[in-house]
Amino acid sequence: MTKLRETIGRIGPLDEGAMAAAKARQDSLTKPPGSLGRLEELSIKIAGITGKPLPGVERKSIVVMAGDHGIVEEGVSAYPQEVTPQMVYNFLRGVAAINVLARHVGARVVVVDMGVAADLEPHPDLRSRKVAPGTANFAKEPAMSREQAVKALEAGIEVFEAELAKGLDIVATGDMGIGNTTASTAIAAVFTGEPVGLLTGRGTGIGDEQLAHKAKVVEEAIARRQPDPRDALDVLAKVGGFEIGGLAGVILGAAAHRVPVVIDGFISGAAALVATGLCPAAREYLIPAHNSVEIGHQSVLRHLGLRPLLNLDLRLGEGTGAALAISLVEASLKILGQMATFAEAGVSGALEAEPTLPK
Repeated sequence: MTKLRETIGRIGPLDEGAMAAAKARQDSLTKPPGSLGRLEELSIKIAGITGKPLPGVERKSIVVMAGDHGIVEEGVSAYPQEVTPQMVYNFLRGVAAINVLARHVGARVVVVDMGVAADLEPHPDLRSRKVAPGTANFAKEPAMSREQAVKALEAGIEVFEAELAKGLDIVATGDMGIGNTTASTAIAAVFTGEPVGLLTGRGTGIGDEQLAHKAKVVEEAIARRQPDPRDALDVLAKVGGFEIGGLAGVILGAAAHRVPVVIDGFISGAAALVATGLCPAAREYLIPAHNSVEIGHQSVLRHLGLRPLLNLDLRLGEGTGAALAISLVEASLKILGQMATFAEAGVSGALEAEPTLPK
């Protein structure tokens, strides 16, 4: 756990000085203060994360982590487990939704095998960090050992740091894994304390009967495993997934190196619960991309105290919502850095007195 402990130890508060400088500039730009709403708030937060009054996000990376889940044995998904490796190959061919949107925002896509239940063919763009070929069925036994949970987290940190070494201003999280909404539902239920029935969504598009079955499977599994919400490693080990642990590691790594991390939907939200359970200070480095249709995601965001940037009825995963949100982050920083101040433009900052109306 040395790598994990060291990373958590480096995570500190946002830079108040950089935020104050960014706010002062925002208030001096040629517009009424606050008139660009959340774009202004976003630029100030990025300043605090990076410690730079005028930050930029030219170098962007979307980390898509894949893993399989033993819980699919319980009939909780509309798709078979074989879809996970098939979609990984789709990412590597550059033709999936995340590839299209990543090109749209100028981000590189990093595909990581954290625990796919298949032997993937070598590819220059595939990072192999497989902890095991899929988790165990947590309806019958813990999803993974505590040691495997640490391994997944540290692999995520190392994947992030490898991207950082190439040059990185912002990172986003994405996922792929049949059965991962079931694991995420269990994680969300444990951390939020909300009833499983109110958190369980349709995932890949299951019907009403299968939805009720999925909720029952999760509820009974939590009762058997008894994950401790005060111990994030215990939660990850008992009901989590390897890609969820890996994404939590990416979040912690980004926070430790003062890099903003845009989290995608429900699976990334579950990873954020694990990361902030391990280090509450990491929450300040999160940029919530969107509000997923997956119902449990809304509870996750409420629990984290985060308000998403977009509401587009997305539920694909892969980092698609995060890719779109990166464009808003970039826009907010271009406003901060490129828009003229009142002084620069020779425009009066405010009326000196109210106009006198004719009687």
